[in-house]
Amino acid sequence: MEKEKYYLTTAIAYTSGKPHIGNSYEIVMADAIARFKKLEGKDVWFQTGTDEHGQKIEEKADAAGITPKEFVDRVAGQIKDICDSLNVGYDRFIRTTDADHEKQIQKIFKKMYEKGDIYKGSYEGMYCTPCESFWTQSQLVDGKCPDCGREVKPAKEEAYFFKMSKYADRLIDYINTHPEFIQPVSRKNEMMNNFLLPGLQDLCVSRTSFKWGIPVDFDDKHVVYVWLDALSNYITGIGYDADGDSTEQFNRLWPADLHLIGKDIIRFHTIYWPIFLMSLDLPLPKQVFGHPWLLQGGEKMSKSRGNVIYADDLIRLFGVDAVRYYVLHEMPYDNDGTITWELMTERYNSDLANILGNLVNRTITMSNKYFDGFVSSTGVTGEFDDDLKAVCTNAAEKVRKKMDEMHMADALTEVFNVFRRCNKYIDETEPWVLAKDDEGRNRLSEVLYNLVEGICIGANLLKPFMPETADKILMMLYGTERDFELLSEFGIFRSGTKVTDSPEMLFARKKVEDVMEEVSRIQEAQRAEYERENGVSSDTSESSDEIHVESKDEIEYDDFAKMQFVVGEIIACEEVPKSKKLLCSKVKIGDSVKQIVSGIKAYYKPEEMVGKKVMVLLNLKSARLAGIESEGMILCAEDDEGNLSLMTPEKDMKSGSGIL
Repeated sequence: MEKEKYYLTTAIAYTSGKPHIGNSYEIVMADAIARFKKLEGKDVWFQTGTDEHGQKIEEKADAAGITPKEFVDRVAGQIKDICDSLNVGYDRFIRTTDADHEKQIQKIFKKMYEKGDIYKGSYEGMYCTPCESFWTQSQLVDGKCPDCGREVKPAKEEAYFFKMSKYADRLIDYINTHPEFIQPVSRKNEMMNNFLLPGLQDLCVSRTSFKWGIPVDFDDKHVVYVWLDALSNYITGIGYDADGDSTEQFNRLWPADLHLIGKDIIRFHTIYWPIFLMSLDLPLPKQVFGHPWLLQGGEKMSKSRGNVIYADDLIRLFGVDAVRYYVLHEMPYDNDGTITWELMTERYNSDLANILGNLVNRTITMSNKYFDGFVSSTGVTGEFDDDLKAVCTNAAEKVRKKMDEMHMADALTEVFNVFRRCNKYIDETEPWVLAKDDEGRNRLSEVLYNLVEGICIGANLLKPFMPETADKILMMLYGTERDFELLSEFGIFRSGTKVTDSPEMLFARKKVEDVMEEVSRIQEAQRAEYERENGVSSDTSESSDEIHVESKDEIEYDDFAKMQFVVGEIIACEEVPKSKKLLCSKVKIGDSVKQIVSGIKAYYKPEEMVGKKVMVLLNLKSARLAGIESEGMILCAEDDEGNLSLMTPEKDMKSGSGIL
């Protein structure tokens, strides 16, 4: 009998930099879903990858002094390494620079053009480079990008446009008749009320102001808009062909069963992407789930603050399965989750070391102590057995229900309820009391058999979430992997099996102070790297209402008075030879000129700097950066993505003016 297919994807990661744990949560969640669907017996295809084109990439590569392809090769490698380190079992890691993908994007664009859905025109509006999006003045929020809150710049260029309104009514009808399409429901309401019902404007789908993109093959001064390029990976990666020669794999897998994405890109996946598919006469994906964010202690992560948490650091301190457990268990269904080193340590000790690790160790140790490791069913039952068995045999369907509803944390809780019940069973049956006389020996054997069987059921259900740990448990117990249907039966463990005589400590307890000592070294290294790369103070702030600002230790006014802040005028600026980060500015301050080296090459060209009035810390002790003396510091503001903006006076002030 042919297996039922299940095709799921993550959003492909943008190759602008190394992703932190908040970015990596999605790939772990998708992997757990894929593994659970395989446990259910489905034929799963799991696709992830990287989004590698666009103006932001071109600018970052230029600032780094390398080609865009070299830049994305490096970052895509980092992203893939993180996926692999988190034990993510994807079937294809697609890159939008893959030749088969680029070829099909050109075909898709041409097909839409020939159908009349794309036309040539020109665009004039406000452009957000990080989001690769044009906006009208009315769409801006406080004059900034409505998606990310960053600055936008006026832009005008020739472009191709997609007729979004042509399919808008059809999409509205589809969403209304398919309530499962956009989840959670709050995301659906947002899309309908804020975008679809007010009316869709035609979408710019090509650019001419940069070159790093897939060329429009019939008009090669244009490159394909990054979202048309990126979104289409979901079909090109499984063999779609716009000329009608799609592979058997595509015909079997499409439509996708699930697009798993962050809530910040829900609009692209539930408005743009469905309309693109309608243009191609393809069915829409069955569900788009916009998951919440994972925040560091309630605030977004920033390298300059030293509060970025990376997956590789977490894995080094806690192990891969502990990281997977935390991000899956601590993320609410519809609200943002929180991760801190302290919370991670607490959950590691309470759930993994105490509930799971201690249970497995105690059970194996007692089996060896009382029966030389042999686990046998004697049929001598007791009053607590039925409840233990009920909890174990009912768990599979409870987990399935929560997984179907995308309540990942609740599904994992149901698995751990099996282990909690096993621990309670030990307290109820008191094996150490039964072992005191021969009359209790057969009952003791049955108790230990029930414990091993319960743990085996739990380990099988645990495998999608914590695969390495589940395998270790089954190996130590000499248990077997079971089909999903068998997880609702109790008594499958083969009586008379001998468990290991040397159980491995799955999760050794950790002291918070030891963890935080290591964290201090990690954070200090982050700050030092940031300052070294950028040549600016990492003590920067942002004016976003979303940012929680941690106050530093209070200082006396005399301490502050020692710092001399002045307005400086940049009269010359040039790149620092052999440096990918640094600019050297000549800054006029009253009747003197200072030379200041700053790590802002990624954000400003030398010619843009000349003539700007900036805030300068004048009496900073001079230092040599890349062999050049720097006589002060130009101050910048930094957003949560690490982007910098020069601090400039609101009004035109003379150079040398004091800043009070």
